[in-house]
Amino acid sequence: MASKGSVAVDGVSLTLVEVESERFSVQLIPHTLSATTLGHRRVGDRVNLETDLLAKYVQRLMETTNQ
Repeated sequence: MASKGSVAVDGVSLTLVEVESERFSVQLIPHTLSATTLGHRRVGDRVNLETDLLAKYVQRLMETTNQ
């Protein structure tokens, strides 16, 4: 995952705010919470994740070329 990239959580495409080695964060606005199933999720619930592979490869390429 790449910061400012995207991730789909239960089919809802979201922009990544912060990416760390073991976790990531997104910001959810009230409309997204009410118009999707995400407003019903609780800590520990299982969700389906789909990541943006292209962003991952671009980020890795940028890191290797900037050294």
